[in-house]
Amino acid sequence: MSELHNSRLILRRIGAVVAGLLVVVILSTVTDKVLHATGVFPPEGEPMSDALFLLATVYRIIYGIAGGYLAARLAPDKPMAHALTLGLVGFVLSIVGAVATWNAGAAFGPKWYPLALIAIAIPSARAGGRLFDRQVIAHTGGAG
Repeated sequence: MSELHNSRLILRRIGAVVAGLLVVVILSTVTDKVLHATGVFPPEGEPMSDALFLLATVYRIIYGIAGGYLAARLAPDKPMAHALTLGLVGFVLSIVGAVATWNAGAAFGPKWYPLALIAIAIPSARAGGRLFDRQVIAHTGGAG
């Protein structure tokens, strides 16, 4: 393989993971903003109930699956590896977020919430990768 081909392959691999990450971050942020603006969530900076943090966890799981799917879909090869890489990035970022907000007050939620975000990062991305794998198998009749 040429050096140019290798460089392009690496960029496509990184791009697949970054695209998945952007989907998760953008969808989560927009949903948070919409729920604050519509009054479902209280104004930003004010405490929320556990039920509302559970709602946020649920849509973050869904968005994590979507991000894993996109990373796998855009991957030039090894789609599940790309989805899992996204999950690992989310895992690390969730740990950083938990450490940064652990004692920052009630506005950052109950202690279980950042732990839940850590716990869901890899399984959600993996589920998105599996969803893509199943779609490929269904489309190719099992020959892929």
